[in-house]
Amino acid sequence: MDAKQTHKAHRVRKSGASANKKQQQQKAKNAEKNNPKAFAMQSGQRADRMARRKAELDEKKFHVPMADRTPTVPPPLVVAVVGPPQSGKTTLVKSLIRRYTKNTLSDVRGPVTVVSGKRQRLTFMECANDISAMTDLAKVADLVILTIDASFGFEMETFEFLNLLQTHGMPKVMGVLTHLDGFKDSKRVKMAKKNFKHRFWTEVYDGAKLFYL
Repeated sequence: MDAKQTHKAHRVRKSGASANKKQQQQKAKNAEKNNPKAFAMQSGQRADRMARRKAELDEKKFHVPMADRTPTVPPPLVVAVVGPPQSGKTTLVKSLIRRYTKNTLSDVRGPVTVVSGKRQRLTFMECANDISAMTDLAKVADLVILTIDASFGFEMETFEFLNLLQTHGMPKVMGVLTHLDGFKDSKRVKMAKKNFKHRFWTEVYDGAKLFYL
């Protein structure tokens, strides 16, 4: 009999008439506390000004001034040197680099950028004998220098690259006729120059520059 008696904790009703009555009473109290007119503006003009001000601030967020990120120095012009193997591409790139930098480059590995003026740079890129490399260069080249072996003539690689240029937009094209020192007779050299110039104009466009080395 000395043991202490324990009772279950009181459970609050969550349904039924009594619970619904309590909920309605609680809502009525909250409605009295949260008066919607308590924080309303007394002046209609002031409310209109604040609404306009808020609309202006929201509109300015959509018109944030963009920073001018235009580079002051223009990007370099991409000069692609294209031609079949053993046609003098590497020798031509080395000569052009020596012309602008007064330095001799022993080996050409990738693009080479030189300063050609106060606000002008040139990037020389030697094209590999690969259709993927030709396609990539045809898309980005600003000037194309085609090297043509005078002892062999126009090769298939040259015609393929010209077709790619026509597909991706025709940039300026110049030709360089190499290995003319292989001709011993001056008449043959003159005839070769004439024939190659006529063929070059036919394949590219009339008046295209063709240089002789």
